[in-house]
Amino acid sequence: MFKNNEKNILRIIKYAPLLFIVLLSTLTTYLLILNNQNIYKEDIKKIEHEFILHRQKEIKLEVEKIYDFILYKKNKSEERLKAQLKSRVNEAHAIATNIYKQNRLESKAKILKMIKDALRQIRFNEGRGYYFIHDIQGNNRLYPLDKTQENKNFLNLKDTNGYEFVKTIVKTIKNKTETFDSYYWSKPTNEGDRIHKKISYYKYFAPLNISISTGEYLEDFEADVKEEIKSYIKKLNEKNQRYVFLLDYNNKIIVHKSLNSNIIVTKEQKQKRANLIKTIVNKAKQEDGFLTYNKNCINDTLNEKISYVKRFDTWNWVIGTGFYKSEFTKIIEEKKQEVINRNRSYIINILIISAIITVILLIISFTVSNLIKKRFILYKEKIYEEVNKNRKKDSLLEQQSKMAAMGEMIGNIAHQWRQPLSLISTISSGLKMQKEFGTLNDKDIDESVDAITKATKHLSKTIDDFKNFFKPNKEKQHFTTKGVIEKSLSLISAQFKAKSIEIEKRIEDIEIFGLENELIQVLINILNNARDELVKKEQELKLITIEVKKIEQKVQFVISDNAGGVPQEIINKVFEPYFSTKKEQHGTGIGLYMSKEIISKNMNGDIKVTNYTLKKQNLTYKGAKFIISLPISVK
Repeated sequence: MFKNNEKNILRIIKYAPLLFIVLLSTLTTYLLILNNQNIYKEDIKKIEHEFILHRQKEIKLEVEKIYDFILYKKNKSEERLKAQLKSRVNEAHAIATNIYKQNRLESKAKILKMIKDALRQIRFNEGRGYYFIHDIQGNNRLYPLDKTQENKNFLNLKDTNGYEFVKTIVKTIKNKTETFDSYYWSKPTNEGDRIHKKISYYKYFAPLNISISTGEYLEDFEADVKEEIKSYIKKLNEKNQRYVFLLDYNNKIIVHKSLNSNIIVTKEQKQKRANLIKTIVNKAKQEDGFLTYNKNCINDTLNEKISYVKRFDTWNWVIGTGFYKSEFTKIIEEKKQEVINRNRSYIINILIISAIITVILLIISFTVSNLIKKRFILYKEKIYEEVNKNRKKDSLLEQQSKMAAMGEMIGNIAHQWRQPLSLISTISSGLKMQKEFGTLNDKDIDESVDAITKATKHLSKTIDDFKNFFKPNKEKQHFTTKGVIEKSLSLISAQFKAKSIEIEKRIEDIEIFGLENELIQVLINILNNARDELVKKEQELKLITIEVKKIEQKVQFVISDNAGGVPQEIINKVFEPYFSTKKEQHGTGIGLYMSKEIISKNMNGDIKVTNYTLKKQNLTYKGAKFIISLPISVK
């Protein structure tokens, strides 16, 4: 009942789904387990990543807070210094006012001396602060650091930037006001080095028309502020498990928690620490950010640490803090155990579900396979039935094509015979008339017989050509392109001459191995279709061009005309069976369909049609172009 191929198909239908289901189930289970393992690994990585991100945010925030605190203290230091200077001057002003009130009956010179004596010994800001007095001419009336400079005029005295600050003091006296001033001056330890910023406060003392002033070097005051900040950070480190460290741009440690310990370090460990500090400072100088390193300066245990460092350029400081990665080891171990337990339970559930689904799918597959087998048998019967119908249809089409071709050939025979028969009839009538008139001689008889013999030979050749065309030869043979074109034209040329249709030929003589008669049938069919279209045209030039050429390993037949071309809306339908543009009595619609069948199925070739434009005799024509491509050796 079934052939071997069909039995194999049924086996595939029956067993392939079962095998597929088993393989799919196994693969799915494996992938799910593998995916779960990957999820487990990703969870661990995610925990580590999130922990690091969280800690990084914490230490960055902590460093930013310290930075803001230092910046606040720095910005407030000048404000605090000004408030302190003003307070000190007000105190001196109060002392001077009190002395004046108690001794107003004394001379101004004596009162000034009493005030100077009272203020000369007063010191503040750890001995750095003192009072100085100027009069309206710019004379220095009190200078506790060097009494020899007193009563000298310093009106044109300049700082390192050329600023004449004594004139500002004089201006304050003239305006009877008080003001802050800043300039760059040298410290008492180095009088010539005028590079230190000093902030002073001048206040007018009306009774003596003088100014009472004091000042302080900003960096000295900031040194006190720095000590406050260091003390604050040290106290902060004592309270917290994690600590903040301060370094300077010279790779010196300002604040560091571990320095308070009594651990003895070796020379090698000191060098490692120095290298690490240099690395941290260089990082901060380049940009604020995170830094990862192994902190193994004190002992040999490698402990990876992540720190965040930020520079404070104003004071050449580096602020930083960090955390050790070992802090989350315990968290990861707990999470790992949790994931392992969950993973084990997940795998068991997957195996159970997979087994159940596999069994269900096997049952369904077996049932469906049986149904498919039954359907396959039914479809097989229907396919055989349709194949038989198509064979009968193709046979009928081929028969119709042959009949149509035979009708065409009978017409062609009539055209081919008309001229020779007319010639024979004319010669025989001439002989009879010559005999009746008594003018017939041997020469005329010989010439007439020769002409009749030549005409009968032409008729005989025509019969042989048509007989060869209709000969049912299905055996492939060698033939040439030039020969097949000549044979095709010999069968139909009479009708083309009768309709004044020119045929141009550009033919390369190429040898082909194939079915010659079937190719002739295709060529005649295309040429006849071109003829029929040209007959409809009322134009002076009616032209068909036949071109044969070799392209790579194929021979190409190109038959083109100037009959207007194929309408675009039907150009894709011309090779369909029973499609025709001719009237019913003139066309069957199977010629081009059979031509395509012959070329594609019997000769392993290809046929197509396109429209093109032809320029000839200064006129432009549109036409159709049929292109047949055949392998040189048709197998």
